[in-house]
Amino acid sequence: MQIGVVYPQTELRGDPGAVRRIGQGAEELGFDHILAYDHVLGAVHAGRVPPLSGPYTEHDPFHDPFVMFAYLAGITKRIRFATGVLVLPQRQTALVARQAADVDLLSGGRLRLGVGVGWNHVEYEALGQDFRTRGARQEEQIGLLRRLFTEPVVDFAGRFDRVDRAALVPRPARPVPIWLGGSGEASFERAARLADGFIFFGGGIRAVDAWKRLRDRVSSLGRQAEDFGADYVALPQGGGVGDLTAEVDAWREAGGTHVSVVTMGLGLDSADAHLDYFTSVAGALSLP
Repeated sequence: MQIGVVYPQTELRGDPGAVRRIGQGAEELGFDHILAYDHVLGAVHAGRVPPLSGPYTEHDPFHDPFVMFAYLAGITKRIRFATGVLVLPQRQTALVARQAADVDLLSGGRLRLGVGVGWNHVEYEALGQDFRTRGARQEEQIGLLRRLFTEPVVDFAGRFDRVDRAALVPRPARPVPIWLGGSGEASFERAARLADGFIFFGGGIRAVDAWKRLRDRVSSLGRQAEDFGADYVALPQGGGVGDLTAEVDAWREAGGTHVSVVTMGLGLDSADAHLDYFTSVAGALSLP
């Protein structure tokens, strides 16, 4: 099972030096990947109709995952990168294909493209996309991304996108893996049909149960569940490394393929503090 970390960007105040220190430090400690959340804009929550349901506001900093990963690809050698998750329907499909292909090419095939539909309707409006059709648009986008990654010329006319005999050049050396993330039944159903894997958020027992249901759904569609990935974003309960180790062991026993350790919310206020916690985790899990 591959073990990675979530970049703690909301707690590092957009510090560019922290990106370098966390990226290189995680690689040196033996972690397999860095996962990054995605928001283009943060919005004021007060007075919204409908209300904003997510946890982030205008005060929470986010780096663009593609830009950050391209930078980290140039200063690391081995560690992999995962978007967890890129809010795909609020972005232009062909542009995402170009950005993902370049990160994968320039990193030597180290990108895993995790996508989701998001929750911030203000962000969708600012980016010129319809929040109400995000699920249907994501489904169409996944198919189009796969074609752009693999076909020399694409001719596509869908509900949301039109590509008139055009090509993505250069294409990635391999189809970039596309994973889904979320928690609702709609995302599980879509992932079973279309995705290479799923990123689970939430408590360990809930994630294990959801993974078992999703694995059964994948198999019922005639797909090989052994080829389908499962990443659990592990939120340490109370911050104890021992509790985290138990969650990682339970996820491994459930057949999980990846785990991503979160340090946000533990009261750590600097890159050094987050790296110290990662060091403890690496020791407890006997990373190479």
